[in-house]
Amino acid sequence: MADEEWTRRGIDVNTPSVARLYDYYLGGKDNFASDRAAAEEILAVAPEVRAAARENRAFLGRAVRFLAGQGIRQFLDIGTGLPTQGNVHEVARETAPDSRVAYVDNDPIVLTHARALLQEDRHQVIVTPGDLRTPEGILKSPEIQDHLDFSRPVAVLLVAVMHFITEADDPRRIVATLRDALPSGSHLVLSHGTSDSRVEAVDKGTSVYKRANSPLVLRTRQEITELFDGFDLAEPGVVWLPEWRPEEPGLHEDPSRSLILCGVGRKP
Repeated sequence: MADEEWTRRGIDVNTPSVARLYDYYLGGKDNFASDRAAAEEILAVAPEVRAAARENRAFLGRAVRFLAGQGIRQFLDIGTGLPTQGNVHEVARETAPDSRVAYVDNDPIVLTHARALLQEDRHQVIVTPGDLRTPEGILKSPEIQDHLDFSRPVAVLLVAVMHFITEADDPRRIVATLRDALPSGSHLVLSHGTSDSRVEAVDKGTSVYKRANSPLVLRTRQEITELFDGFDLAEPGVVWLPEWRPEEPGLHEDPSRSLILCGVGRKP
């Protein structure tokens, strides 16, 4: 679809979008000139961001396979981003064909593309609008209530999205609200950019994202670990992306170059 058509639909093609930036890092084509220019500013000082995006996607796949192997059959993916290879429902079904997935995002382009991809698969997969800053609205969504059974374990996926939540939006309250709505045996999958590595990348990244549709708020390992309050962390705990149950070599010579910490927790 041409930029002009998106503009007619009310989409701001001149403001970089966090979802489209991520798509560009992954080599996707669902982005605009403003996204590409912003991404290249970051890549100029932190070329490892491309590899970090791939590592983040790989972590998502490993975590979903791990949870499906633990018997989880329901996945709530908030801030899902643009569809790409290895989507949650595809990975989950490799282990558990009966898995049900609800994708939630507040970006209209994400919703348009995801719905087009999944239009023939609505029995087990839905795509619905929602904003992580108001988790109560997501949990009360009639679509999600109809699709997921909250009397049975649910895996909530917050993959590379919490670092777009400001302190004013109270990230701990957001995660606690989601946690308290989940039954015992549910899981939280979280990855989060950190300020503990690569000062130049941190400075440039936060500067560029100030011009995007969401600011970038990087946190320390301790602050990220605190988001798992009320969950029992699965081994190996909160670690760099390539360190979480690796299946093949990645950025292991220096895991911190993945720029993102991650973990999986279980609600007891």
